[in-house]
Amino acid sequence: MKKGFKIFGIVVLAFVILLGGAFFYIKSQEVPHVQVSNVELDNIKDGSYEGEFSEGLVKVNLSVEVKDNKIIDIIIKEHQNGLGKKAEKIIDDIKSKQSLTVDVVSGATLSSNVIRRAVQEALTN
Repeated sequence: MKKGFKIFGIVVLAFVILLGGAFFYIKSQEVPHVQVSNVELDNIKDGSYEGEFSEGLVKVNLSVEVKDNKIIDIIIKEHQNGLGKKAEKIIDDIKSKQSLTVDVVSGATLSSNVIRRAVQEALTN
């Protein structure tokens, strides 16, 4: 019985070490740079525009509604994000400022930038 507890303890310790190493490896990775440019809304006609962008494990598919040269709505259809779900609140900033030049959501930088870039793609393609 004592031998079983030792083996169990070694397995648990190895798992904890492996999990800790994976955590520090992930945290040490740089966030990929996503280039986002602002879009001149004066040139965008009324309508619904589809946009998609992905970088690494983050992917966004969305639609942007424009009326009277203003973004009136952004609807996220798909957001594969890992831990970046909170980045979706950047949509409110984009709509209120009518610009893609908004601050990213802390702790969800990549997802924020991928959402911004998907909006750019929707309005420029």
